[in-house]
Amino acid sequence: MVSETNDLTIFYIVEPPEYEIMACNLLASIRQHFPPSVKAIGYCPAHRFDEIHPAVHRAHELMNAEIRTFNVGGRFDPAYPHGNKILASLEKRDTTYSMFVDSDVLFIRDNLVENIAQPGYVSCSMAASMLWADQSVWDVIYGALNMDIPPERYPLMRRSKGPVIPYFSSGLVVFPEHDTGNGRFPDVWYETAGIVDRIETLERRRPYLDQMTLPASILRAGLKWNILPEEQHFILGGKLRGQLLPTDREIYTIHYRNFGNLKSSGQLGVAREYLRLATGEKYVRRLAAD
Repeated sequence: MVSETNDLTIFYIVEPPEYEIMACNLLASIRQHFPPSVKAIGYCPAHRFDEIHPAVHRAHELMNAEIRTFNVGGRFDPAYPHGNKILASLEKRDTTYSMFVDSDVLFIRDNLVENIAQPGYVSCSMAASMLWADQSVWDVIYGALNMDIPPERYPLMRRSKGPVIPYFSSGLVVFPEHDTGNGRFPDVWYETAGIVDRIETLERRRPYLDQMTLPASILRAGLKWNILPEEQHFILGGKLRGQLLPTDREIYTIHYRNFGNLKSSGQLGVAREYLRLATGEKYVRRLAAD
């Protein structure tokens, strides 16, 4: 397991208009539930940086986090906004582990790095569903990569008729920052996504490119996958839309997708209270003068 409980950077996308507000709520929940020495970085596409609301900058200052930029021009052709998580992951960080998390995520229980990171592994959860293709799509993907399809089979988190070929959510991904001998994991993920993106016969590779290449990227980097329990990445929406969180389980992290799901799950007030505790205000934009 991890030798130091603070050797982690949690990073996410800060992009106006919606994701910059969600990012502040996420950051407040990080500060509420992880050790204070865990680093937090919000990444904004360089061409959008000047659009960030002043209150978002102030929120990051108050919560001891950075906002950095990354370039998107020419890195996917055509542009692929869903790939921003891959592009942000390529940026260098100085901790042993990094965790990318979607901006529409909230941590709701005290957590430690040991619970989610392991040496030699990429930690992630099974995807909620896979409605965009049937299982034959993996023949095309792994064929283009000159790889055998992994023998393991697992049930999806929400919609699964039975165990399937590994398919993970990219909404929360924990990975080691060092070069494994095959490169840094983010570099391998980006390279793999580029190969699969050029398969012209592969329909609907966007917007699923980041997730469809995640399992193969883990293997190509010489790593293994550590499948997180649902409690560490509890995905709302779908058949859970409009429901409160279960009371018989210890949920650490919710992926709420939109504020409607956050409200119906009973956690919108929680998110605002985290922000108040961290900044003195329940609403992000109040942190900047008109």
